[in-house]
Amino acid sequence: MSRTETTGPQAPGTPHPLRWPILGLLGLAQLMLILDITVVAIALPRMGAELDLDRAALTWVVSGYALTFGSLMLLGGRAADLFGAKRVALTGLTVFTAASLTAGLADGAPLLLSARTAQGAGAAMLSPAALSLVVRLFEGDERNRALGIWSALGGGGAALGVLLGGLITAGPGWTWVFFVNVPVGLTVLIALARILPDLPQAASGSLDVPGAALVAAATGALIYALIRVGDHGWLDGATLTLLAVAAAAYTAFTAWQKRAATPLMDLGLLARRPVLAGIFVIAVATALMVGVFFLGSFYLQTHQGHSALTTGVLFLPVALVTMAAATAAGHVIARVGGRALAAVSLAVAAAGFLVPVLWSGTVAMVTGVSIAAAGLGALFVVASATALATVAPHEAGVTSGIVSTFHEFGASVGAAAVSSAAAASIATRTGAPTGSGFDDAFLVATGIATVSGLLALRLLPAKHQ
Repeated sequence: MSRTETTGPQAPGTPHPLRWPILGLLGLAQLMLILDITVVAIALPRMGAELDLDRAALTWVVSGYALTFGSLMLLGGRAADLFGAKRVALTGLTVFTAASLTAGLADGAPLLLSARTAQGAGAAMLSPAALSLVVRLFEGDERNRALGIWSALGGGGAALGVLLGGLITAGPGWTWVFFVNVPVGLTVLIALARILPDLPQAASGSLDVPGAALVAAATGALIYALIRVGDHGWLDGATLTLLAVAAAAYTAFTAWQKRAATPLMDLGLLARRPVLAGIFVIAVATALMVGVFFLGSFYLQTHQGHSALTTGVLFLPVALVTMAAATAAGHVIARVGGRALAAVSLAVAAAGFLVPVLWSGTVAMVTGVSIAAAGLGALFVVASATALATVAPHEAGVTSGIVSTFHEFGASVGAAAVSSAAAASIATRTGAPTGSGFDDAFLVATGIATVSGLLALRLLPAKHQ
């Protein structure tokens, strides 16, 4: 039986009067988490030069955050169900903000990497708890609109990070890619602490520590394996070992969940068609989005000779289109249904991926990526709305954690796949004439989008199902 922490001032079943301002604050917090991947990536060269970081350390500045973020989100989502989404979200935001300050003050690799790991842990608490709050504060068509805004911030944030990373690095310096989180984080923290309602506690029981450890180990091993693929290939011995470890740990996790007194999650969630369809769509959308940003950034800098700052400016229309498409999708999904919207969105994305193959140059690349981003922005809304549409309040946190985890899986797979497909062109020097590797990678993305569109027609529930 659920236990109530405190009751809000509004009558039961009445929408919270401050739900839209709350959404704005939660969305701003989520935007910080997304930006912190691409903003930091753009600042890496300057960061490495000033702190004398070797290539391995620079890789872990990005990978350490992504690895911790991805592997702990299911735990963060379950904690939100057990201990209250408000409490977990505020704790996560506090940890993330403090770790950002520490990262900016770092004078060497040990402190910087430790701070990045702490940022990932804070993000893993904040992200699923915040999404759980959105799901519980909004109902019906309002929820779809709210998820559209949420998806717009998430999808556009990665592209905005490329621009902001260039601006900050060229301006006040790389330390401010971390310091900027401090005033924003504190402002959001104080505001949310004042206006977030103490929603009824969604679930009772204790945290399944063995289950949490197993799924964190499995997810961490899988994400790390996918991170390694870009540099070492799919048949690298260490990569294959990590994949085997992940498979064994997931098997052990499944067995433990069947006998645990208070399991971390109900495995039946993954068998529900809406949840399964939603995590499929979020993985595909994220893989394609990260892949196309990766390709576009390398193409514009290595083959067109643009600076990081100019590349960031060129990505601005991509961010704006992504946000506009996601927001629009939140308004129309209730009328057209997730299945039709997913199919159309993937068709648009596939068409966009073909543009840089058929034509070369900066204009063609930006145009193609923008078209693809329009489809992918809408796809994020389909994923969230489908996966979270029918979950009960006591499942909102853990389901949000599942969706967020598959978001990270998709990001890792996307980066690994395109770096493998475009390896020859990525390895060439600036101004090298060959771009065949990029063509190959965009053709792979076109094929994935096309096949996924056909699968979506079969997998996603019908409009009124």
